[in-house]
This record gives sequence, C-alpha cells and structure tokens, in this order.
Amino acid sequence: MPERKQTFGNSHVPLSPAVRAGDMVYVSGQVPVRPDGTYVEGGIEAQTRQVLENVKAALALAGATMDQVVKTTVWIEDARDFSGMNKVYATYFPSEPPARTTVESRLMVDIKVEIEAIAFSPVAKG
Repeated sequence: MPERKQTFGNSHVPLSPAVRAGDMVYVSGQVPVRPDGTYVEGGIEAQTRQVLENVKAALALAGATMDQVVKTTVWIEDARDFSGMNKVYATYFPSEPPARTTVESRLMVDIKVEIEAIAFSPVAKG
C-alpha cells in the first residue's frame, strides 16, 4: 500500500505546521510567536530562539528531532541581523549542521526572522 502524506498541528491560516511524506518531514516557516499566540518582542536573538523552539516543536509533532534536519531556509528582515541570528542558530545545530539558505526579505508581519526546515526521519518499519 503506498504511503500517504500526514499533516501535524493546526494553524489559523491554511497550512500545516509539519507534514510527513515517507521518511521526510517538512516544517512550514516558523515565526517568533509564543505558544499563547503572542509575538516575541525584542531583537534578532530572542526572535531566532523562539523561531527555532517552534521548529523543534513542529518536528516533534511528526516524530522528528533537530538533529535530523537536513535543510533550512532562513529569511531575515535586515541583513545586518545575520550575525545575531547565526549566533543563536549555531546553538541549535552544534555539530553536523544542515544545509542552509539565508536571504534578506520583507516578511509578512512585523518580525525579524522566519525559518523553515526539512528533516530526514526514517519511519520505523515493523
């Protein structure tokens, strides 16, 4: 029987926080919003930390972990924030970091960073 995609989590917009397709897990772009729905104020480091905690939580919904991430895409609102974002990002991927693309971009809401991730997380056979 062919595998089908599975969606995980809910959002107030038409997207799934995480989607599993076989051994791959795709995490939608995460923004610096706390579990209670409020946005993190402050600088790039605080916002990046919350974004990566949200990536970690979305991965967990699909049974994956940060060490299984193979690719991320990072959008930052101001390229001058790159070093601050990178400093926090490095703490979440201390060894064997994933491939990454980072671009400066105007974001959909008044935030400084958004990150999406792709993880390779083999489904247990049995």
